[in-house]
Amino acid sequence: MLEVKGLRKVYRSGSREVEALRDLTFTVDNGELVCLVGPSGCGKTTLLRCISGLLDPTAGDVRVNGKPVDGPPPGMAVVFQEYGRSLFPWMSVRDNVELPLKQKGVGRARRKQLVEQSLEAVGLTGTASAYPWQLSGGMQQRVAIARAVAYEPQTLLMDEPFAAVDAQTRADLEDLVRQLWKRLGVTILFVTHDIDESVYLGQRVVMLSTSPTVVQEELAIDLPDQRDQLTTRADPRFIQLRTRVYEQIQAAKRNAMR
Repeated sequence: MLEVKGLRKVYRSGSREVEALRDLTFTVDNGELVCLVGPSGCGKTTLLRCISGLLDPTAGDVRVNGKPVDGPPPGMAVVFQEYGRSLFPWMSVRDNVELPLKQKGVGRARRKQLVEQSLEAVGLTGTASAYPWQLSGGMQQRVAIARAVAYEPQTLLMDEPFAAVDAQTRADLEDLVRQLWKRLGVTILFVTHDIDESVYLGQRVVMLSTSPTVVQEELAIDLPDQRDQLTTRADPRFIQLRTRVYEQIQAAKRNAMR
């Protein structure tokens, strides 16, 4: 489904160059839920922008379904970190969710159906006429997820989507993502700086180094498919896996200081 090969990104300002990504290579299989985790400032968002066609890489290749990415790929949706900036405050919840469907050329009746279904899927039935500023932060992020779901994507990119919500809301949204992933059969690449979140959500965790970024290690998450916040996080295997990820992140930081 998704292939990143030898990806490199260099930012240039006058005579100065900053290498953000260096020779990044990994794949995400069809229907897989993969988490990307790394130290703060390691270029996770830059990577996601390159994958989504919003930023041109300096070198390397990104392919979705075997086709090179040279702009936003059809069938891909993105949930951004800052829901307050990705939702239009002057538009109702319905209009926010419906907007990309209009751009996609979906008919009015089908748009209405998709909006209703996606709002129901994220637990926001009855909020269609509300405005984002009337909702809590967690509910606003659910609207952003509903907008992505309504688009009926094959691939969903999520850029630290729960970073700005409280711990209880975050746990609820983590479970929501897994529910939607199973229900829709969508391929998800989930970027996070939260180690526990990466282990709880993913089938696999790709660990990144500090900038200039490379893939430091990939870790298969061999936890039971059925997960919940209490049982899974108390599982000794969960603790072993999150310890391994933490060790790699700390190793990346130490290497950067040498």
